[in-house]
Amino acid sequence: MTLAESGYGVGDWCWHDRHAAPCRVVERQEIWGETVFRIWVPGKDAVIRARARDLAAIDSVQPTVQHILHAAAAAKILDALEDNLLLAPIQSSVVPLPHQLYALNRAMSRDRIRYLLADEVGLGKTIEAGLILRELKLRGMAKRILVVAPKGLVRQWQTEMRLHFGEHFQFIEPAELSAFRQWRNDEENLWRLHDQVICSLDSVKPLEGRRGWSLEQLSTYNRERFEDLISASWDLVIIDEAHRMGGSTDQVARYKLGAALAEAAPYLLLLSATPHQGKTDQFHRLMQLIDRESFPNESSVTSDRVHPFVVRTEKRAAIDAEGKPLFKPRMTRLHPVAWQERHAAQKELYEAVTDYVRHGYNQAQAAKQRHIGFLMILMQRLVTSSTAAIRATLEKRQALLDQPQLQPSLFDAADVDEWAELDGQTQVDLALQAKGWQMEKAEVDTLLELARSTEAQGTDAKAEALLELIYKLQQDENDPELKVLVFTEFVATQAMLTEFLNSRGFSVGTLNGSMDLEARARAQQKFSRDVRILISTDAGGEGLNLQFCHVIFNFDMPWNPMRVEQRIGRVDRIGQPHVVRAINFVLEDTVEHRVREVLEAKLAIIAEEFGVDKASDVMDSVEAEVLFDELFVHGLQNPDAIEAECDAVVSQLRTTLAESRSGSELLAESHELDADEARKWRDHPAQFWLERAITTGLPARGGEATKDGDAWRLRWVDGGESAKVCFDARTAADRPDIEWVTLEDPRARSVVSELPRCVAGQPLPMARIPGFPDTVRGVWSLWEISLSADDFSRRRFLSVFVNDEGRTFLPTAKRIWDLLLTEQITMVGLAATPDARGWFERSKDAAQAQGEQVFAELVEEHRSRVREERERAQYAYDARRQAIGRIGLANVREYRRKRLLADHEARLFRLDSAAAYAPDLNAILMLRVGGQTEAAA
Repeated sequence: MTLAESGYGVGDWCWHDRHAAPCRVVERQEIWGETVFRIWVPGKDAVIRARARDLAAIDSVQPTVQHILHAAAAAKILDALEDNLLLAPIQSSVVPLPHQLYALNRAMSRDRIRYLLADEVGLGKTIEAGLILRELKLRGMAKRILVVAPKGLVRQWQTEMRLHFGEHFQFIEPAELSAFRQWRNDEENLWRLHDQVICSLDSVKPLEGRRGWSLEQLSTYNRERFEDLISASWDLVIIDEAHRMGGSTDQVARYKLGAALAEAAPYLLLLSATPHQGKTDQFHRLMQLIDRESFPNESSVTSDRVHPFVVRTEKRAAIDAEGKPLFKPRMTRLHPVAWQERHAAQKELYEAVTDYVRHGYNQAQAAKQRHIGFLMILMQRLVTSSTAAIRATLEKRQALLDQPQLQPSLFDAADVDEWAELDGQTQVDLALQAKGWQMEKAEVDTLLELARSTEAQGTDAKAEALLELIYKLQQDENDPELKVLVFTEFVATQAMLTEFLNSRGFSVGTLNGSMDLEARARAQQKFSRDVRILISTDAGGEGLNLQFCHVIFNFDMPWNPMRVEQRIGRVDRIGQPHVVRAINFVLEDTVEHRVREVLEAKLAIIAEEFGVDKASDVMDSVEAEVLFDELFVHGLQNPDAIEAECDAVVSQLRTTLAESRSGSELLAESHELDADEARKWRDHPAQFWLERAITTGLPARGGEATKDGDAWRLRWVDGGESAKVCFDARTAADRPDIEWVTLEDPRARSVVSELPRCVAGQPLPMARIPGFPDTVRGVWSLWEISLSADDFSRRRFLSVFVNDEGRTFLPTAKRIWDLLLTEQITMVGLAATPDARGWFERSKDAAQAQGEQVFAELVEEHRSRVREERERAQYAYDARRQAIGRIGLANVREYRRKRLLADHEARLFRLDSAAAYAPDLNAILMLRVGGQTEAAA
């Protein structure tokens, strides 16, 4: 019987067939022989028009088992999400460590997901950012994501996102945009072509000017790299090594880039192990990127104000999933390689190059030729690396000096910070382009002849020492297949060592900066399986995770000790089962040997005083890079003063460390890490709730779900088909041929989010539930409790059980809900309509009584949020008013005060409006349980 035939009118409940939901008539019209209705659909909270034939009497609805199971599972998922259920650990292949889980939990505990992830070095901030990224995607909160990282870390980001999360990021090199634009619409924003993009930090910062460029060239450059990037509608922006964004002032290009990116997306993650570095002004600018209103001036940078925005765990507190310390001790030693008589030519070459470097560096200082100074530093490092490295570089230098118009144009655009961040091989390739000085070509010719002669006379001293030590370690560890990682700064040394070790029967793999992601992945896989020795340059080693190897040789030594630490970090990582052995080579009886001996002894004292990790953090900075370069150069120029020079460097480091320690107190955060909490995510039932919600929800919506072996075959509501589907991480890992459906899929989210509504007068289904005693009789119901405000809405779900005597039992209600998530129920009939109405009212009364506390918690959460916004607004207003008070001109001061007050009052008015809220209570599902056979009869 249709609603029109029954004569129901305004205020009556009815059933909308197409929406498969109850609805209420708000208006009925008879127009030109047609009956039309305006109806309210509570499930969608919308008023729509309907024809008479679309509507049916409410008591004609026939609920099904699938309808019941879908509603129970979907509501469970939605309730868990409201209770901050973390999807990323469940629906990712990563099982997070306790500190990473803590970071994810903290990040998702607030609506404003804008944080500084400040874990100490080596704790996996990239993984934490990946977990937060996945969580936002799984919840449907983010689609367009931008990662900005230093150039040297771009590969590492791409690799870790792909390996750990299956997330593919498109690397965009802005230098290629102009060429690409020829094939696209000139007005098109090319940054919008991909939803997940990574770019290098210094490739997209804005330019104020460049020598020889017109305003049009400058405008095009900034539009393509900076303006289009900022306006590309990102949901989440992640900035790695974010302390580089602080800048020396708010006018430097990196800070302008950071400030623009911070405004470009609602969600922001800044990553830095060393965000403070003893410089409050830079740290203040960094915190302003996260929340400008909370940090209007430097005095606002206090522990209480910083803590809500910072997530930090220290290495000493980190544990694994079994509760054990995360990192094992390591054995690191300096290994001096003695010159033998057969190495006389190599020693002579070293001394000749050192004289050339002293002379060239002094020339550069006198002529203020920065680029020549850089080149001389590199020449010294090359000769201590290998004869092959200095010979190859001298050959290139000779060829370039023959060119009449050699200019250091590349140095015009590069600042000291950018230079220090490059690996040694890249620095060589760039510095070789520099214009030389008078007579340099004659010196290079002489040195090249000596280098070629030396190379022809036999093997390098360090190469021989490497071979001896590999054999000795094999014997010490009783492992003839012992895997060894060898690091060098330069490709020519890598090639020499590869040939040397190959000729002695070792299987050797190589990694360097010229290899793409696929080639690097293949080299890493071969090393893990077949290859005994992997020789890597610094650029090749970026992003490597080589926990299956625990022996590392630093064949040559970068001057900054932190560069060596970064190399060792390739094997001394989370998950390393062995004690790492790191052997650092240095040529005996050289300036480098003497400097490093003295320096390491003094740095050990600093590490003991401040802590190894704190000392490492400070040395891992651009300022420290320059400091160590100067130390070694001064050692070359005046070997007798090495002790005093080392004292000066260590004194400067101690001062910086003291400043950094006071800054670290701002970040200090005491929290417990729970190993049990981390383990529970491995088999969390949410993935099975999702399976039930999808497979029971699709048929009622015109789709289809059929079990086929260990997989499902799905036909979605939109007509699309998925031939083989699974819903849990373990099956997905074991069966890569099966499609893994998660809540990230909008089709799945749609099925879960469409909850039914239950109203008075609707038939009451009677069901038998396996595992539930038949002697317990009553009605179970599921209710949605919600709070709605202007820009805020939250909801929770409540299960209620009322027995036949009218008493309510909370444990019984929860037990029935749990059984509906795991068991297959049986429908045994429908209760009579008058009985159904009575049970609805009794259940609603119970839901109102039991739900009062739940709603009170939602209210407190809402009030706390509004209160926090008020405090932010008032704090920012007070700070800005004080700043205006320091303006000298009275009329300007008064004008700005009035404008500030008007803005503040407008904001408080909006907050007053937001403070108002409305409650709601809706029945999702109602079920008669117990004594079903008698009731059906």
